[in-house]
Amino acid sequence: MHVHLHDLGPTPATLDDAAAQQERLRPLVDTTAPGPTDLRTAAGIDVAHHDGTDEVVAAVVVLDATTLRPVETRTVRGRAGHPYVPGFLALRELPVVTAALEELEHTPDLIVCDGAGVAHPRRFGLACHVGLLTGVPTIGVAKSPPLPFEMPKPARGSWTPQVEGDEVVGRALRTQHGVQPVFVSVGHRIGLDAACEHVLRLARHRLPETTRRADRLARDAALRV
Repeated sequence: MHVHLHDLGPTPATLDDAAAQQERLRPLVDTTAPGPTDLRTAAGIDVAHHDGTDEVVAAVVVLDATTLRPVETRTVRGRAGHPYVPGFLALRELPVVTAALEELEHTPDLIVCDGAGVAHPRRFGLACHVGLLTGVPTIGVAKSPPLPFEMPKPARGSWTPQVEGDEVVGRALRTQHGVQPVFVSVGHRIGLDAACEHVLRLARHRLPETTRRADRLARDAALRV
């Protein structure tokens, strides 16, 4: 079954257009749904950039959630939609990510994005875009903190909240004992507790295996651009 992609409206032409789109779509994000209760497959999405050019490669890897073995992989080459500007990663990466998702033959139960969800200045990061685009429960897992945080205790599963104002928008989560945390936030159709549980389930190293596999696939493909 192919992923059915929803129309999010015209592609923004400017940063102001992109900010307006984020504000328009933000109320549609569901941060209270339980997420998948029987997780069979999980997909990872990552984008690699070819040094010195605007060439990019999006990789999507669908894994069996129990064995963490690949079920399907897709890569798509394209050009970055826009130079990178903090807070507007989707403006740069979403076009090629969308093209890669269109190639999938399987609809995963969960999508893990390399980037933020609601832990974002306008509460609408790349993972929110992908969640609304696909309708699939989606998590943002960032490698670097989108917001200030306190370091969690060293044990696997320890976490501290990421707070902006009086709103909890994400968590710094230890996926392995003593390693640097990752930064988890909701993308769509899942709550933060469930998102962190799934990230821990998928993590054999610091990053969830979905992200590790997608990152490797995208980087290898970018070297061949």
